[in-house]
Amino acid sequence: MDNQTSPAAVKDSCTYHEEFKQILLPVVYSVVLVLGFPLNFVVIIQIWLSRKVLSRTMIYMLNLAVADLLYVCSLPLLIYNYSQKDYWPFGDFTCRFVRFQFYTNLHGSILFLTCISVQRYLGICHPLSTWHKKRGKRFTWAVCALVWVVVTAQCVPTFLYASTGTQRNRTVCYDLSTPENSAGYFPYGIALTVTGFLIPFLSILGCYCSMTKILCQKDEMIGLAVRKKKDKAIRMIVIVVLVFAVSFFPFHLTKTVYLIVRSFPEVHCLTRQAFAITYKCTRPFASMNSVLDPILFYFTQRKFRESTRHLLDKCFYCGNKLTIGILANDKRANGTVFN
Repeated sequence: MDNQTSPAAVKDSCTYHEEFKQILLPVVYSVVLVLGFPLNFVVIIQIWLSRKVLSRTMIYMLNLAVADLLYVCSLPLLIYNYSQKDYWPFGDFTCRFVRFQFYTNLHGSILFLTCISVQRYLGICHPLSTWHKKRGKRFTWAVCALVWVVVTAQCVPTFLYASTGTQRNRTVCYDLSTPENSAGYFPYGIALTVTGFLIPFLSILGCYCSMTKILCQKDEMIGLAVRKKKDKAIRMIVIVVLVFAVSFFPFHLTKTVYLIVRSFPEVHCLTRQAFAITYKCTRPFASMNSVLDPILFYFTQRKFRESTRHLLDKCFYCGNKLTIGILANDKRANGTVFN
């Protein structure tokens, strides 16, 4: 997954020492797997059970959860890979596909969060506008299909650049590209960052700036329909900002700097290694969006919170009833014995 050898490997044989990955990445990926799989699975089930009354926002969140779940399913391979000191025994195609899953999930999450933010922006800043309200669920599903097509087109080149290789007599799976293809990967990596992160990020930023102006007004100055959505919109803004702060922004910033640094063979080996370590420390946290996205769903969907609370209460009631029944049976059994 990692280019332990620099792009100028033939010239100076620069070797990266990245033993920290053997602890950091398996631990973070294990946490994401343990939390992300059940959370996203529950979100999908919850939305499916409510499919007859799906809102446009819930359709976007369903697709977001599917993307996260597909990515989480690939984590066991990565956990094994890093715990075994970068050893990759699963073949070249699996290596390429896992990298493709990572970037598809990453940029798919960004675009679906952009769709959710735009949807909320229209509801808050243009509550009386009817043109977007007339577009029903079919239009929303069409937008989701378009997002999948765009994300797939963005990430298909991953199959060309990510591949297996040999380092220190061990098969490894490169994340970005092989050292020999680093020069060719640079323009694609920058283009992916611009189209898959920067443009959506600026769009979300514009929506939130406009929403903040409305949400900061006094309650007397805004309409009743907007007032009801105020708390929900504020929660969404806070959580989406948290997702970008933890997962997306640090990853893309360090990745861009690392791509620039490694594209210059004359840069000293220790300098390249320092930027590589910085980038690879933020990379596992890019997967944390698979845990944070379900939290966004939970705190912005009142019906989901209520149904979850009802389910927990029901489970608690059934558990108490079962405990009382067991105690009663034990008491009768003890009475029979001693009589």
